[in-house]
Amino acid sequence: MRKAVVLGGYGLIGAACMRALAAAGFAVTGIGRSRRTALASNPDAAWVIRDIPSIEVAEWRELLADADVVVNAAGALQDGARDDLEAIHVTALLRLVGAARNLALRIVQISAAGAAPGASTEFLRSKARGDAILAEGARNWVILRPVLVLSPEAYGGTALLRGVAGLPLILPRVLPEARAQTVHVDDLAAAAVAAARGEVPSGLIADLTEPDMQSLAELVDRIRHWLGLPAPRFRPTLPRAILHLIGWGADLLAHLGWRSPLRSTALQTLSDGVRGDPAAWQEAGGKPCRSLPAILESLPATRQERLFARFYFLLPLAIATLALFWCASGVITLIDPARAMMVLGERDIPPWIVTATVFGGALADILLGLAILCRRCARAAALGMIGLSAAYLLGSLALTPDL
Repeated sequence: MRKAVVLGGYGLIGAACMRALAAAGFAVTGIGRSRRTALASNPDAAWVIRDIPSIEVAEWRELLADADVVVNAAGALQDGARDDLEAIHVTALLRLVGAARNLALRIVQISAAGAAPGASTEFLRSKARGDAILAEGARNWVILRPVLVLSPEAYGGTALLRGVAGLPLILPRVLPEARAQTVHVDDLAAAAVAAARGEVPSGLIADLTEPDMQSLAELVDRIRHWLGLPAPRFRPTLPRAILHLIGWGADLLAHLGWRSPLRSTALQTLSDGVRGDPAAWQEAGGKPCRSLPAILESLPATRQERLFARFYFLLPLAIATLALFWCASGVITLIDPARAMMVLGERDIPPWIVTATVFGGALADILLGLAILCRRCARAAALGMIGLSAAYLLGSLALTPDL
């Protein structure tokens, strides 16, 4: 049985490639840095839990010793608390190519449409540098460049499109002049399998895209119709200044661990247009990718899709509300601590307990409000909020039941 190794095997594209390769008869091993996410994605698969950019050439030789093909689906949109574009798109590929130079295997690189040294975003420029390293240093390689990937799984840009399309009553026109093409994630995975099998020649660089193109506004309209939602009553155009502000805020949150699809890189990429040319892939004998209507027809639009779309923006709203509420609670107490202490002081509670309760509670409120903004701390902060709320409730019942 032929063996395939998939880098970034639990991401949207990597997971699809792992499933398709396994169905095609490959023994598949996935590589990723989170065991929990890997097992949630595919608990029955073989996994190597490693931070891909940290793997040195010698370790790559061991990992690839008996592999027939490597599919590189690892990537990141933008630098942030958890991501380094140079490390994942360039350094990791440089080491991988160095390790594979004397091995009889094919490397299939999942790049991105528009990757070029002079592209407007570091995401596409770093992808281009990685592609160049592969083309110059590997013996047997194929580079696939997908456009906007649509999938049954709501993830990243696909989730954002559903969320915007699911807004009640309103459908903002975002970047109305932007043009976009799409590709079904299964068509992308099938292309990776075809490349892994050697059905397309080495040295191929091909965009994976539907033949047609539509405006971003048309794309969102089609998704709203696919969801079965009524036509919006209002279609305001979102000014670019507001988009820049949203992107700046999303970039800030990225440094706290939140990978928002509204970051400035994503907005700039959409503004430039997500486009490709299917000619190279079809001339190499690749199967044509489905059109947008065919993609949407093949995807289910069930109750769960509609619920997800309607509630998509409630998570950031809930986090922002909690952060504001808890920080304000602590700050208001510290502005006038005497008034807060008076509530307990009138009930013959020892002063040291009153002082510790008021100041300790205020500081705890502020710390929890700030902590929930950090992705890594959000779960613990939410549990802390529940615990502290319970402590306030029980304490008030015991000490100030009249309130």
